Amino acid sequence: MRALLAALALMVSAAPAVAETLIIGLSTKDFGITSSFTGGEITIFGTIERDARTVARRGKYDVAIVVTGPRNNVVTRKKERVAGIWVNRRAEVFPGAPSYYAMLSSSALGDLAAPIMLTREGVGTSYLTLQPQDSDEEFSDKLFRDAMIRLKKEAGLYYDRPGAVTFLAPSLFSATIPLPENVTVGNFKGDVHLFRDGVLLATETFGFTVRKEGFEQFMYELAHEYSLLYGIASVLIAFFTGWAAGVIFRKD
Repeated sequence: MRALLAALALMVSAAPAVAETLIIGLSTKDFGITSSFTGGEITIFGTIERDARTVARRGKYDVAIVVTGPRNNVVTRKKERVAGIWVNRRAEVFPGAPSYYAMLSSSALGDLAAPIMLTREGVGTSYLTLQPQDSDEEFSDKLFRDAMIRLKKEAGLYYDRPGAVTFLAPSLFSATIPLPENVTVGNFKGDVHLFRDGVLLATETFGFTVRKEGFEQFMYELAHEYSLLYGIASVLIAFFTGWAAGVIFRKD
């Protein structure tokens, strides 16, 4: 019995102590949009709490925030000129790619951690893992991956914003998460990573929902939850619109 207790005590003493923890808050966790939505933002703020028994570290903290939207399959196509006409010659499918991706950090990525760590945590679009489906051409895959990220950035759906996390005090920080007008509705997931001297000290997760509201929400729920009624109503409306147009513009 004594041997068992001694072994348990040894295991407890060998367990690593958590020196830093993150406490995160959001300005809202339920973001509603309407047809007139032209873009918005969510403010995230956090504080770093240290174990009082831990010896103070040298250097400053760095924070990286990664936010991803609902995931879906994204198709990237390559066009080639054939007989003077541009046509799609090849396509790659990226299954489970985030519809939205934002990376905000307090410093440049190269100052946060080594590339292997950034890749493991997916910090920054350059380190975001996107594996195409059924492909074995590594060089070609990179071209399609880079093209997909470039198109997402042009659409305002992928962001890299070093320096966007501001420290209000040595252990208090905040940042603004941009939401473009074409943002996808659904559940969003975020990770806040705390670094110091290239070492990942802590990670805290958070989430929020982007949803339609008002008439747009009613139509969205009708289309998804009562698809048969929605289809019948759409056909009747189209029929009535055609009939009314024929009556109005009929020439006697």
